[in-house]
Amino acid sequence: MKRTLVLSTALGLLALPALADVNLLSWGGAYGNSHLEAYAKPFEAETGIKVVISDADNPATPIKAMVEAGNVTTDVASVEYADAVRLCDEGLLETIDASILAPVDDGTAAADDFIEGAVTECFVGTDVYSMVLAYDDSKFPDAKPASPADFFDTAKFPGKRTMRKGAKFNLELALMADGVPAAEVYDVLGTPEGVDRAFAKLDSIKNDVIWWEAGAQPPQLLADGEVTMAFAFNGRIFNAAQGDGKPFKIVWDGQIYEMEGWVVPKGAPNLEEALKFITFSTSPAPQARAAEFISYGPPRKSAAALVGNIEGTEVPMGPNLPTTEANMTNALGSNLDFWVDHDAELNERFNSWLAG
Repeated sequence: MKRTLVLSTALGLLALPALADVNLLSWGGAYGNSHLEAYAKPFEAETGIKVVISDADNPATPIKAMVEAGNVTTDVASVEYADAVRLCDEGLLETIDASILAPVDDGTAAADDFIEGAVTECFVGTDVYSMVLAYDDSKFPDAKPASPADFFDTAKFPGKRTMRKGAKFNLELALMADGVPAAEVYDVLGTPEGVDRAFAKLDSIKNDVIWWEAGAQPPQLLADGEVTMAFAFNGRIFNAAQGDGKPFKIVWDGQIYEMEGWVVPKGAPNLEEALKFITFSTSPAPQARAAEFISYGPPRKSAAALVGNIEGTEVPMGPNLPTTEANMTNALGSNLDFWVDHDAELNERFNSWLAG
């Protein structure tokens, strides 16, 4: 939608070009709300450029479809790291010049402030999230689940589980549950025997799993009592526990962390405004502000010290972030190169396994 500002002057009416909207594709839920409050509203207040937010279960899917169809309606999208690399390799994204990113107040260049890998040819990181194990504390009054192995132990910890429908994250978790240390997971998964081992472990709870596809589903399944344990995005579980008062607990042992960030679809209708939005929203202060709404860690080093309390409370957010040191014990960083190379074949096998 275009808007035209008309000014009356001594020479008559002068029409000035309007500022275009930035059409943002996000994930919805608590995560989408963090984009609205920390990025979109302040950006609009500072620049006068309106940000129109739409949601998708996984924005990478419609981005690929709209670019290939030559009908691009999105200017900026939030996608997972591996999806950004894949879309970029396929020529479906605009390149982003890292020189547009805002420096730290002390003059430190943005390139030196982002954690390793957070800025690539087509991607700028906004947050570090993780897939974590979570459980309904009211269902386990005595012994508490504390590890990936416990998630797979339906005898000691009875009840249905919910897991994301796909190979990624689940195969890694299965190997850790089977005794593979986090540091060795991708070495093992890179062999046929390792893949067989992961699927064999998944087989052990296959009949006890409800598969989810949208991030909002796991906390809802927990809340409805359909499952007692979940493998889900940490921010979704945090929001249900902190915001809605649900008796959900996170198990940080075995967390699998990854980055999300901004990409610009090839042929974005409002490219200039999109890049302005990226510059603004990936500055240290907005990134720290976003972390106060949802428990995802900022990928800019200078932003970590700026993160305050959980929004609307006097409770520090720091202990709830995946990147907090205490939460990184036995944490596994999702291997970008592995999934770029093997995503298609392992998802094909996963779908066949699921249907079998």
